[in-house]
Amino acid sequence: MKSSRLLIILLIVVSSLITLSSCDHHRASSVSRPKLVVGLVIDQMRWDYLYRYYERYGNDGFKHLMNEGYNCQNTMVDYLPSFTGPGHSCIYTGSVPSIHGIAGNNWVDNHTERGWYCVDDDNVWLAGDATKAPSYSPRNLLVTTITDELRLATNFRSRVYGIAIKDRGSILPAGHTANAAYWYNDKTGDFVTSTYYDSAYQNPAWLQAFNKRNLADSLTKLNWRLSEDPNTYTQSTADKTEYEDVFKAEADPVFPHNIGMLGKTDRLGAIKTMPAGNTLTLEMARACIEGAQGGKLGSGTDADFLAISLSSTDYAGHQFAPNAVELEDMYIKLDKEIASFLHYLDNTVGRDNYLLFLTADHGAAHNPKYLTDRKVPAGISFNLSADLNAYLRDAFKTDAKLVDTILNYQVYLNDTLLAANKSLNREEIKSGIRNWLLNIMPQKYRVPVSYVIDMENMDKTALPDPIRKMAANGYNSLRSGCMQIIFNPGWFESDRFTGTTHGNWNPYDTHIPLLWYGWHIPKGETHTITNMTDISATLAALLHIQMPNGCIGKPITELVDRKMETGR
Repeated sequence: MKSSRLLIILLIVVSSLITLSSCDHHRASSVSRPKLVVGLVIDQMRWDYLYRYYERYGNDGFKHLMNEGYNCQNTMVDYLPSFTGPGHSCIYTGSVPSIHGIAGNNWVDNHTERGWYCVDDDNVWLAGDATKAPSYSPRNLLVTTITDELRLATNFRSRVYGIAIKDRGSILPAGHTANAAYWYNDKTGDFVTSTYYDSAYQNPAWLQAFNKRNLADSLTKLNWRLSEDPNTYTQSTADKTEYEDVFKAEADPVFPHNIGMLGKTDRLGAIKTMPAGNTLTLEMARACIEGAQGGKLGSGTDADFLAISLSSTDYAGHQFAPNAVELEDMYIKLDKEIASFLHYLDNTVGRDNYLLFLTADHGAAHNPKYLTDRKVPAGISFNLSADLNAYLRDAFKTDAKLVDTILNYQVYLNDTLLAANKSLNREEIKSGIRNWLLNIMPQKYRVPVSYVIDMENMDKTALPDPIRKMAANGYNSLRSGCMQIIFNPGWFESDRFTGTTHGNWNPYDTHIPLLWYGWHIPKGETHTITNMTDISATLAALLHIQMPNGCIGKPITELVDRKMETGR
């Protein structure tokens, strides 16, 4: 009797172990991931735009993401220079220019002295282009992206697409292994791609159908009119100021902007700077979701990824500067576009089936004249390279151009010339450059420089730790200049007084929004400093995949841990 009871107990224990083993096997073979990941990068969006225009936003766009998602309030770009190419690369690689190689939108190869655009590729051409003119690809990116890692983790069953008006805004996020990246051709009004993604590539039927809608042409004919009563734009300067540039054929930068009166070619170019450019991009994103090969994105058994970059905010910022009515109206309209796109995702993919993050590739400075008119120190430097070379010719008694260029706030020496001319001492020339930038230029040209960093001998320059780290993270010995110029806050190099730019270490250029929303994302916020490099590390943790192979970021534990606790 006793032995029978023992046998029954043993059978129960064995049965329980088998059941537990079965459950563990089921969990291991079914990794929890969303149906669709959407990356939304808003080009040149300063962090403070979330709050500067907060009262202008409706309840279903930015506010919805902020209040129903997770808000990383202190997310910083942690390298120099803060430009579009490096920014999109950093977001999706978790890496920095020193490692991922995208040292700027443009750079000079220090071995060949050839100038490169960040997505240049001599070996590919636009799909369907019979002339086979060189086009674009991600080959200059030296590391994997989070989108690459998702493809690798699912044996390429996950589908990845990149979409933006800017070619670099779609190509770099989509990564090396993407199904395709699409960008806007302002000569034709079409979205295009290159043969990198398929050597015999022809545009798919859904893309041909989208391009036949001629949306860019029709949207520009609607002109750019204010969304609200002009008297409500209290976060902006007057409609007409000296800080703004004009559209072609305009006498003044004032509303309404009658783009429809321009010729078709000019209109197709102008849409890049209009809110309609965001409308066009998000319509393209919808078409890609619906038409992707293999069925709608987010409808399969593996997570898909759609990387979207909204470029028009950057074009508008460069033309009008942050305090213009145009920028306020741009974000009012963008808020409505985001709300509409979220509703679309809810209805198409399902509220709990997609994970969305919203961030920016960089911020922007105030227009310097706008600041000085309000007694804030600021300014612009012009012709820096030409003036420096003139000084060096006199100082070293030579007719040679010793500085090849100044690009990305970095000095590129003419190393081919220096190697051939043994009478010119490279270290002495660098010392002369440093002296001119720190002592002569501030006195003669009234352009104040805080630091000049010899990137080949960083220990020789006394620097605050954050700037030292950002400069080191941005320095790629093959693609960066050997000296980094740090202007005083409020200053930048430009060739015009209107609009604005970016690229420096200051918070206005490097403090960016970061919002998480959707699948398993808890409500909340953190004021702990997070870095742009942490975005891909966090995505890797959420998706249970390997971090990109150059990633130096860390998962945002406040977000990841709370996601695990709540199970949302």
